[in-house]
Parts: sequence; C-alpha cells; structure tokens
Amino acid sequence: MTWRVTQHQRLWWGISAAVIVIGWVAMGVLWVQTGFPLRPSIDFIGGTRLQLERDCTQGCPQALTLPPLRVALEELGLANSSLQIVAGQGVSLRTRFLQPEEREQVQAKLAEVMGALDENKVQIDSIGPTFGGQILTSGVLALLVAFGGIGVYLALRFQVDYSVLAFVALAHDVLVTVGVFALLGLVAGVEVDSLFVVALLTIVGFSVNDTVVIYDRVRELLKLHGDWPIQQVVDAAVMQTLTRSINTTLTTVLSLVAIVLFGGETLRWFAVALIVGFLTGAYSSIFIASTSLAWWRSRHATDPA
Repeated sequence: MTWRVTQHQRLWWGISAAVIVIGWVAMGVLWVQTGFPLRPSIDFIGGTRLQLERDCTQGCPQALTLPPLRVALEELGLANSSLQIVAGQGVSLRTRFLQPEEREQVQAKLAEVMGALDENKVQIDSIGPTFGGQILTSGVLALLVAFGGIGVYLALRFQVDYSVLAFVALAHDVLVTVGVFALLGLVAGVEVDSLFVVALLTIVGFSVNDTVVIYDRVRELLKLHGDWPIQQVVDAAVMQTLTRSINTTLTTVLSLVAIVLFGGETLRWFAVALIVGFLTGAYSSIFIASTSLAWWRSRHATDPA
C-alpha cells in the first residue's frame, strides 16, 4: 500500500503553524523583555563577556551563589549586568563594554568573593557597540542576499509556482529555527551570535536541495504520466525520493550530534541550530513544499511541465 502524503496535508500544515505560532509568542515575550525578538549575544549589541572559574586544586568546599556576586557588581556600578553560575565553580558575566582597566577591576572584585581563580580558564570577549551593530547588519544582509539568489535560481529552473512554493518552504524553515531559539532564549537564556546567522545560511542551502530533488521528480513524472491527478504525481515523487531525503538528513544530523556532545561550548549551539534547521528542512520538503504544490496545482489550471 502506497503512503499518500497529500491525504493529510492539513495535519502537516497544522503542525508547522502551531510550532511557528509558539515561536512567535516566544519572540514577542523576548521583545517585551529585551527589545529584541531573540536574545542577542555581544556579537550583535556589543559589550564584554567575562568568564571566570575557581581554582579548586586545593578544594572548594562551598558552592558559588549569586547574591554576594551581585553585591560585588553593584559596588562597581554594574548592577544591571547578566550573571550566571557555570558548572558550579565558575561565573559568566555579560555587561556593557568595559575598558581593559575596568575588566581588571571586575575580575579582582569577583575574585574577592569567589576565591583563587584558575588563570588558564579566564575568558574575556569584548566587542564595541558600533562593530556589533555592523555584524548584525551584515548578517541580515547576507541572509537576504541568499534568499534573493535562491529565489532567482528557482525561478529560472522551475515554473513560477514551483519557485514561490519552494521559497515558502525555505521561509518556514527559517521561522521554525528562529522560533525554537527564541523559546530557548526565553526558558534557558540561550543567546544567538554570528554563528547563528551562518547556521541559517547553511540551513537555507540544505533545505532547498531537498525541495529541488522532489520538484524535479514531480516534473519528470508529469511528463511521463500527464493523465495522472497531481496528488498522485506528488505522492509518487515523495515516495521515490523519501529514502534519499531521510538518509541524507540522518547522516548529517548524527555528525552534528557528535559536535553537540564533544565539540565544546563554542560550537554547541551552532550545531543545535543546524540540527533543528536540517530536520525542519527535511520535514518542509516532504510535507510542506510537496503538499503545497499539489494543493495549488489542483486549484489552478497550469501547464503540466
């Protein structure tokens, strides 16, 4: 018995709509709280991130707590800074842009509360607000250029309705990924940085590849079986490309899972973004792009090719 993906198109669309709406709600809440739809890192808004860890070679009998650390920051006029305890024995501080002498003062003040610090694990990142704004602008521009280039390619390779619906599927993938990270930012304080923009660009390229494969097969079947209903053509095209899509996505995701587990903090959320985007891209190619084409073609008389 052949599985018919077009038979349950409302279910697939409903699942996507629900996920996107949840993401929009999370983005709305973050906008009210921070003024941004996602929780931005210092890459985009500028500032200083300082990560310190205690030297516990001689033992650290007491766990760190936030209240005394916040009192120390208040004495330096940094009461509004973001402060988190990391792995029980370290702290991560994100605050306004600090000059080198200010960073030394903050480090010394926190060391008074934390005790001896492991100098090998001190991490300091500083980006000026102007440069951070330039990175944000460049990232958004790169994403728009990628969408524009893909749109032109699809319009040249396929008919207009193919390209428009493939473009909708790409927008779906970006919205879902952004929504998931808005939710993560809301409940877990996850920030997005310049690598997140790279992840979105990669997701767009990966997703359109799957969609093009399915649409190519649809076009071939329409030429061979022009008398078939469009729903039958789309179902056959999906079934003929399903194994390839699943295998490609799973092998890629398995590699990314290894990066999440063993790649360190710097690449962890980049890999998570790719996992979310690749799975979403496979879903949209199979369940959104294909069923949308069947729905559109069944209601509008078009040339079969």
